[in-house]
Amino acid sequence: MPVRRQLACRCQSAPAGEAHVTQTIGFIGSGAISSQVARLAVAAGMDVILSNTRGPESLSALISELGNRARAATPAEAARDAELVVASIPFYAYSKLSAEALAGKVVIDTMNYYPERDGHMPEIDTARVATSELVQRHLSRSRVVRALNNMDWVRLRSRARPVGASDRSALPIASDDAEAKAAVSGFLGAIGYDAVDLGPLADSWRSEPTTPVYVLPYLGTVPSDVRPEAARAWFLQAPGAPVSVQQVKTLVARAVRHERMFGDVGPLPGAAI
Repeated sequence: MPVRRQLACRCQSAPAGEAHVTQTIGFIGSGAISSQVARLAVAAGMDVILSNTRGPESLSALISELGNRARAATPAEAARDAELVVASIPFYAYSKLSAEALAGKVVIDTMNYYPERDGHMPEIDTARVATSELVQRHLSRSRVVRALNNMDWVRLRSRARPVGASDRSALPIASDDAEAKAAVSGFLGAIGYDAVDLGPLADSWRSEPTTPVYVLPYLGTVPSDVRPEAARAWFLQAPGAPVSVQQVKTLVARAVRHERMFGDVGPLPGAAI
């Protein structure tokens, strides 16, 4: 495993084209985010290995849709056979990820903390630690990269764009490992997104729920006259808006760390896990 170091330069756009593009992606968790990332990866010519706690047979419909570049497996098999692993399960279950199976792997942490679902965790509620720091502590022999956690699952697929497109969006990433961060930047670049480096995992809170870069910018303008009963229908069909590298840098710079006030702000429908 490479020597870890803290990057001196914060919030820089990561050069996706310079990094090795991963060829096999493993998924632990097969919900909305994983499914969309798997679709984007297959479209980019990668192989995917999907897994969940219900067993490979529960994934037959998704595997059939994705075609011969996809297969179902157990979480341990997905970790073993993939070059890069996407962990996308409810945050309360992060400690159930196998530290042994994921040892030595680059792990993309998409998991968000929602206390109304996960239960209150004082360390996080009082802003003493970022969620991805807890994941890295648990996966002590893995290289955790915080990414793909701040965009809703609908726009995640529909807003992907090729390199050079004028309406290509950027996503924030963070890690304590420079090589792992470069690998994930390359992966994001291949599936349709630029990357903005937030720095180490200690700064990954800047993309967590309730921060300025979380979900809302990618949705675009939300009509003021949408009634609650029509909100989900609007959410599913909204075209969204591009969020550039510079916009992401501006949004993450505006984030203020304070004790969470989740009583007033919960997860948006279909937001990232």
